[in-house]
Order: sequence, then structure tokens, then C-alpha cells
Amino acid sequence: MLELLDICAGYGDTRVLREVSLWVPPRSVVALLGTNGAGKTTTLRVASGLLAPTSGRLLLGGQDLTGSPPHALARRGVCHVPEGRGVFPHLTVRDNILVQAAGGDVDEAVEKAVSAFPVLGRKIRQPAGSMSGGQQQMLALARAYVTSPAYVLLDEVSMGLAPVVVDEIFEFLGKLAGSGCALLLVEQYVTRALELADYVYLMNRGRIDFAGEPGELDSARLMEQYLGAQT
Repeated sequence: MLELLDICAGYGDTRVLREVSLWVPPRSVVALLGTNGAGKTTTLRVASGLLAPTSGRLLLGGQDLTGSPPHALARRGVCHVPEGRGVFPHLTVRDNILVQAAGGDVDEAVEKAVSAFPVLGRKIRQPAGSMSGGQQQMLALARAYVTSPAYVLLDEVSMGLAPVVVDEIFEFLGKLAGSGCALLLVEQYVTRALELADYVYLMNRGRIDFAGEPGELDSARLMEQYLGAQT
């Protein structure tokens, strides 16, 4: 299990997270939802080791890994797909996958990436930056297949994409969850995130205001109050 316990964190003198606790059980989908500026991205950065908390603990499989660098958490099976196009635009699609494979079998990694997103196979020799935004996002997401992680942290991976591409992205997320990965999902499309989720946390001004199963949410009023997001 991936656990954040009483996490406080921020940037310089700006405190963003205030005693945040959440749990991501193995093979589950957890949605972390809230308005812009609520602290969702900061939470994912703490969970992946990109940001050290000022207090609180980060546990993985019961082991205290608070303050561990990102590569240490990646070796333990944590994959972070940040907001934006997380690719090297001047490298080819194949070379991006090589980087994702981190010393593993490149041919196997390419096969996995193309099986997840067949369009990548047709673009394999192209510079990643020459592809559409949606295709670049697919390449970024392919890392979640290539590295076979136990926990995948996803930050607004559908942002700015055409509806047809959003459909493909959510189809991929469903398959990823079905493969046994646990997902911690920050997502603007609230209804679609809740359709995937086993558990949901609502964040407001750096605090967790609700934790439970999607069916326990008080639908429209609560969604409007805390999310202000697309459905």
C-alpha cells in the first residue's frame, strides 16, 4: 500500500498541504479531486519523491520512505506521469521509449508501448515533438506499461486533448487498472474519474475534506462546491 500520513508540504514559505492523509491500496483506483490550487499536484509530487514534506510520513509497503528521491521510489514501483507532455520532443518516439525503459529490453519496451497505443508504432522513427499533443500524451503514458509499475500517479493526463483522444486515454487507464496497477488519479473529467475509481478523496485548500467510495458522495451540491470541474 502507498500511504501519505499527516503530510505537510509547500514551496519556500508557502504552505500548500496541511496534514494530508490518503491511502492507495494495491490494485485499486483512487481519484484525488478538487479545484485548481487545492494541492492535488503537490500531493502527487510528495508521493513520487519530487517534493520532500516538511512533516508527515510517506510509506510504501509499510516501509517509511519519507524524503527518498524519485529514483528510489521509481525502483520500488512508483511511476509518476506529470501534467503536460512528459516527452523529449527532439528524440524519436523509439528513443523516448528507450529512455522510459531505463536500461531494460528496448524491443520489449517498444512492443509494450505499441500494444498500448498502436499509433506509436506508425510514428516510431519520428521526433516526438512532431506528433500531435494527444499522441505525445500517449507516449508519456506508455511509460506506465513499459516500466511495469505497481503504483501509477497521473496528473491531469486528459487536459487539453480532443474528446476522441480523451476516450482513448480513459480506455487505456481502464486497461492499466485491469492489469493490476494501482492508480492515483488527478483528473478534470470528474464523472469519468469516478466511473473508474474504487475510492475518492476531495481536497480543498490543502486539506482532505472527504474520503470514501464514489457512491457515498452527495452528488451535485458537493461536486459543485469542491470541484468546479468538467463532468
